[in-house]
Amino acid sequence: MKIQNYIEEKLNQGAVHVTLIDPSRQTPDAAARLTETAQEVGSDLIFVGGATGITQHALTETAKAVKERVSIPVLFFPTGTESISLNLDAFLFLSLLNSRNAQFFSGTQSRVAPVLKRLEIEILSVGYIVVEPGMKLGEIGEIDLVARDNFWQAVGYALTAQFMGMSYVYLEAGNGAAQPVPAGMIRAVKREIAVPLIIGGGIRTAIDARRVRQAGADIVVTGTVIETAGYRERLRSILSALKD
Repeated sequence: MKIQNYIEEKLNQGAVHVTLIDPSRQTPDAAARLTETAQEVGSDLIFVGGATGITQHALTETAKAVKERVSIPVLFFPTGTESISLNLDAFLFLSLLNSRNAQFFSGTQSRVAPVLKRLEIEILSVGYIVVEPGMKLGEIGEIDLVARDNFWQAVGYALTAQFMGMSYVYLEAGNGAAQPVPAGMIRAVKREIAVPLIIGGGIRTAIDARRVRQAGADIVVTGTVIETAGYRERLRSILSALKD
């Protein structure tokens, strides 16, 4: 089954949860164990990628280890890294819409696109919009961050993604952000777009997850929550808040 069809089927059942694995934060074997746990408690997808500091070796070995341990789809999430993985189930073709640097909007993508076409990898096009505080991604992506109270700027970028034919809109607060994207901003964007809305960054608790889901998030991404002790139960509570 195509990954986009899989996601559509899952969305028909409710919110979709994604576990994000950053290969720079743990060994490949540890990453595989974490994703296996994520699958066991109900995560629907795995993203493998990160903002910076990922070597090609770490990425390749992590992707391989994760694929050997889980049966849910594993997608490459290429944010701000020169390393690339082409052996996963699909490739998130991200366009960083509020970057000041055209390399993050289309330059890097133009260099990898011919390779992706020849390898016949499934592509999921995503309009990626970074909201304050942005964290490390905001810095390395040379981003004009969307202010947390500027809902209409977020709407403008989201509609731009849709009108340019992108399949998903992704609002990102940044890995390790203290708070998720504001609920009011999520509601404002969701009212205006007709494509699935992905929310990531700062979602650490069941309360966070429920808040972004009720505001209109279709797909919720969590990452750092699985990197500390007791992650199984925290992740289980997040999944319960999203799915119930």
